[in-house]
Amino acid sequence: MKLSQLAAGLVLGFGIAGAAMAQTVMKINISTAQNSHQGVAIDTFAKEVAARTNNRFKIETFYNGSLGGERESIEAVQLGTQALTFSSTGPVPNFVPEAKILDVPFLFRDKAHARAVLDGPIGQEMLGKFDSKGFKALAWAENGFRHMTNSKREVHAPGDLKGLKMRTMENPVHIAAYKQFGIVTTPMAFPEVFTALQQGTVDGQENPLSVIISAKFDQVQKYLSLTGHVYSPCILLMNKAEYDKLSADDKKAFLEAAKVAVKANRDRVDADDAKGVAYLREKGMDVTTDVDKSKFVSALAPVESQFEKQFGKENLDRIRNYKAQ
Repeated sequence: MKLSQLAAGLVLGFGIAGAAMAQTVMKINISTAQNSHQGVAIDTFAKEVAARTNNRFKIETFYNGSLGGERESIEAVQLGTQALTFSSTGPVPNFVPEAKILDVPFLFRDKAHARAVLDGPIGQEMLGKFDSKGFKALAWAENGFRHMTNSKREVHAPGDLKGLKMRTMENPVHIAAYKQFGIVTTPMAFPEVFTALQQGTVDGQENPLSVIISAKFDQVQKYLSLTGHVYSPCILLMNKAEYDKLSADDKKAFLEAAKVAVKANRDRVDADDAKGVAYLREKGMDVTTDVDKSKFVSALAPVESQFEKQFGKENLDRIRNYKAQ
């Protein structure tokens, strides 16, 4: 009797150990704080993956660039040393050049237009471009429309930007456009930006309200100008080999979890945009809302012709004129 009980106990013990061992742990990271539109996205994704796979997959979440900046994280996912990352598209063209087109200034009319493009055929075609580069692109998410901040002066028109030393993302489309505004561009990974602003290494930066709020840039920047010059997507990336190992049901679970995460992410961007200006004014920022965007568009005319040659006017027009069916 005792032997049979011992045997049963051992079987049970091994069963429990086996179940514990069966859990696959994957890491995902962002460069912003947990209490941000990106933090909401990866927290939601982790929770949804666990629920949809009966905890067979555990997604460990990391914030504030603790596993590296966006470029390093994308590289780690491509190499397979990290399973997942959630990134803005800033450094993405270094890996998937076709994605550059999404960062063209004043390409999207508003968030509804941008979301329709990314969720529709154009965006889904673009996600497929990542497969051959070692990624499975699970979904497009969002940073929002980018605005200028600086510590020197109000910005109403492009001329006000001349000579300002501004941190930019490591993105060739952004850099080309901002140089046209007269900005002295300084590419820099996001985790370094707050200190660079604090120390005066750069005068300003540009980011959506969600990022400006979560990064507490109001502590090191006086002026905010609602330029809305670029719509900034985010993307949820997975190592392609890791994704390919999943069963059909688990692939579906990851993709569905990504969709729920995107909704949470976009809802948070909407909430931050709704309250952002009032919040940042309360924090002491001088907010310029009367920006003449037509002057910014006109200032980009020389570089716009370069973009048309680079991407094809028909491709830019396809995005600009897209209407959801």
